[in-house]
Parts: sequence; C-alpha cells; structure tokens
Amino acid sequence: MAAHLSADLVLRGGRIATLDGAGDKDVGGSLVEALAAQGGRIVALGRDSDVEGLIGPGTEILELDGRTVVPGIVDSHCHPDSYGIKLLKQQPLNPPLVTSREDLLALIDRKTRELPADAWFTGYRFNDQRAGGYPTRTELNAHSNGRPVFILRTDNHIGIANSRACELCGITSDSPDPPFGRFDRDPESGELTGLMRETAAQIFRDRMARDDTVEEVAAGLERVFDECLSFGITSLTNSLAGSKTLRALQTLKAEERLRLRVGILANGFETGLIESFIKAGIRSGFGDDWLRVIGVEWCPDCSTSGRTAAYYDPYVGEPVVGEPQPNTGMLLYEAEDLTARVVAAHKAGLQVCVEGVGDRGIDFALDAIEAALQAEPRPDHRMRVEHCCYVTPAIQDRLARLEVIDSSASGFMYDLGEAYRRNRGAEAMRHMWPHRSLIDRGIPAPGHSDSPVCQANPFFAIWSLVTRRSETGACLDPAEAIGVAEALRAYTVLGAYSGREETIKGSLKPGMLADLAVLDRDIFSVPADHLRETQVTATVVDGRLAFRR
Repeated sequence: MAAHLSADLVLRGGRIATLDGAGDKDVGGSLVEALAAQGGRIVALGRDSDVEGLIGPGTEILELDGRTVVPGIVDSHCHPDSYGIKLLKQQPLNPPLVTSREDLLALIDRKTRELPADAWFTGYRFNDQRAGGYPTRTELNAHSNGRPVFILRTDNHIGIANSRACELCGITSDSPDPPFGRFDRDPESGELTGLMRETAAQIFRDRMARDDTVEEVAAGLERVFDECLSFGITSLTNSLAGSKTLRALQTLKAEERLRLRVGILANGFETGLIESFIKAGIRSGFGDDWLRVIGVEWCPDCSTSGRTAAYYDPYVGEPVVGEPQPNTGMLLYEAEDLTARVVAAHKAGLQVCVEGVGDRGIDFALDAIEAALQAEPRPDHRMRVEHCCYVTPAIQDRLARLEVIDSSASGFMYDLGEAYRRNRGAEAMRHMWPHRSLIDRGIPAPGHSDSPVCQANPFFAIWSLVTRRSETGACLDPAEAIGVAEALRAYTVLGAYSGREETIKGSLKPGMLADLAVLDRDIFSVPADHLRETQVTATVVDGRLAFRR
C-alpha cells in the first residue's frame, strides 16, 4: 500500500487570494479557503475539505479564522546589505527622531561626546525637507566635539560633512569636484558648505565601508531579513550587491541562516566585479530558489528629492546654497562608457538593469539598452530601467517599443512624494510613477522600496499607489491611481516576473513555492485609507512559519 502523503503545513478557514489571474479581478484571481504545503511547495488549494485528507500527525495547522492571505511580497530592488551595516554602525536620523535642525545638532552633540577621539559619527535617512534644511559645515563643527561627522540624506546620494571629516578624506576648499559629483561651495566666499553630491559623497561612503567585514555584512543582513519577514516580504533583490555582500550571502546560505530568498544585482560601481562575472561565464539565473543571480546594475541617474536626478527641465522650488543654477541634475557615466558596459553584459547573458529617475536619466538608460538590443536582438530580454519615476508619454512609447520593464520605485511615493512635488511641481506628478497608464499600456511595472532609502513596508507604497498621496498627504495626481489588486500584483506577480521567477513565486498555485503572508485585515474591502495600517500576522517561507506576530 502506498504511503499516505501528509502536508507539512495547512492553512484553513481563510480568504486566500491566489493572484492566479482567474476569477475576481478585484482580488487579482481566485479566492480559496485553504492551502496545503509539502516539501516547500504548494500541493493543494481549495475548500477546507479539500485539504483535510492531507493532514497527518506531523502537519502544522494554521487556523486563519477568516483572515486574508496573499502571496509573499517580492521587493524587487532594495539594499539590505547597506541597510544592515547602517543598523549595526550608524545613527538613524529620520522623522520622528529628527524633525528640526536643532534636533539634529543636539543629537550630534550628545552622541559625539560619547565617542573616542577621532571616532566617526555617521548618520542616515536625514530628511532635509522635514527638518528645516541642511545644517551648515560651521554648525556641524560647533556640535561635533572635534569628531568627524558625515550624514547621508535619505536618498543616499547627498551627504553632509564637517571639517574634520573633510580633513580625514583629504578634501579642502581647493579640491576640484570629482567626475560626476560636486562639492557645494558658498557662492560668496567659495568655502565648502559641507554638502556633497553624488560621487563627492561617495568618497566619504567608501571611507566608511572600507572597514566593514564580511561577518558584519552577514550579521546586518540577518537583522534586515527579520524586519522584512515582519512585513510579509519573502523574496528581495539585493540591488548593487558588491563582493563582500556576495560572500556574506553565501555564508548565510551555507550556515542555513538565509531566512528569505535573495536575488542579486551585481554592483556596476565596484571595479572589475561585472567583468569578473562575464569572464567566469556567470549568467542570469545562476543559483537556486534561495540565492540567485538576477542580473547586473549601473546607476547613472539618482535622486529627485536630493535635486541631482537628470531632467530636461530645471528643478523648481528653493535651491540649496551652492546648488548649480540652473539645475537640471547630473549623470554619473559618459554615454559611450555606459553603452559599452551594457552591451558586454547583455551579450554575456546577464539581465541588464540601469537606473533612470528623471526623464533625461531614463532616456540615457534606454539609449544604452537600445544599443545592446541592436548589437544582439533578443526576445523576452527583460532589461529594466530601475526607479523609472518620471515616465512621460514619450518614454512610455519607448518602453513599450523596446519591451523594457519599468522597475518602479513606488516606495518613493510614500516617503519622498512631498519632496518630489516640491522639487518638480504639481503638474509633473501626472507622469510621476504613472501606474494607471503603464498598466493600461501593458508595460510591466513592478514596485519596490529601495530600502533603506525608503521604508521596507510594502503596504505604505500600496496605500500610495491606490490613494496617490504621500505620507504627509501631498497630492501626487489621482489620475494615475490604481486598484488594490493591481498594486499588490506590483509587489508579487510582477516582482517575480522582473527577475524571471514568475513560474515559482508571485502567485499561489499548486507546484509554486509555499511563500505567503497572513494579514490582519481584508485589504480588498477595507477603506483605502486603512491600507497603510495593514499588519502581517504571519509569514510563511518554503512552507514553514518564518514570522509570527
């Protein structure tokens, strides 16, 4: 007689949204009561009675009591490696911890008094828009007690340094601007203001990172994974992953400490890394269901909230002291150089991702992608423009023609939407993250957090996609609002699609990975304004409970 197959896990008595594309479009697919998983895969879906025969002595049963279940969230672009190091070593400066410059300076004064001489104070997630502007270098000097201070703006592309930090990094008032960066200077005195843009800030970031060990990166990743699981995130893509991150992730996997699934976008900033992938013959898809190479990434266009992203029209609103005028942002690569890199990676079988934020930056990214497709045409290439914020109708036409994925930084809407509106104007919001238009045109637009630039909680971004408002209530133009199921698809089905993993994750079907999240409310029926209050009560990864509130 054949042995009785019993499930490892059964969920029953709930409203399980499969997102299988069938049934009710308002919930993105079929709704079922129960699900059974065995060996990390879904083996049954249906009514409670349909899984009853799969319950055995060793089956774990999760009684849903009517709660809603959704596929595990796929955050298709974030930085858990750098976030983990920040959690271990740096000071958070986001609201409500810091809501004014006085708050910031008092905190720096207090913390630097506790540090050894010449120990660095480093902070992250500083929001100048909600803290009354940037501190000056003189203010930082007066409150740093002789210690070097370096603060990263929330976008990670703007930094503020005091004089001691500049001294230790070899930066003086006579230092020339680095390629693709800028040391802001007071227009009257010519002295450094302390504000560093793009590659100028990278000088200080590199100084911070050089002492990070693989063990520290691994420990930080574990802390971030715990946070992600509490938000129902079961898969994420580590954007701009460097060599230390690759070693740390492999260590975590070998030691069975990898508690969720990780995709890798190799870091184009790290000298020789992508070239090493190409030389070794590593192609997209290398790895397994837990740790997989998704592709490679370059970052030529960066921050609208920090007023550095590349646009055709100048920024509006109040400029920062020392900001170039007129300011249309900056690009971080020469076109010929970026194109050569993209073509080589594409020919080598690596999925190419290029960041573009402003319309000029997106076109710059698409120029390189189009050159790669001309050099080697390939159907279903799934090349991506990362963040892809200001997507005008002309850019939508180009995305559709080239069949490029709009990898949308929808997380920016919640945390940074107010700054986008202030820096680009209300009318520009019509084409900022235009998910209604993208869906109607059939352009794939997965959402992502870009954490730690923005908060990892996907329900904040889902709220913004549905309401078209920022955290502070700033209107982002309701004409581009989408439904709850459509927003959820951006963080599940399309997140999986963007990494060529839609056959194993993103929806709930027999044979798919048993990754899912149990919610404290029915997000398909609650008032839209309650979406951002959604909490995850349990997260299942590989058919096992990975988090329970």
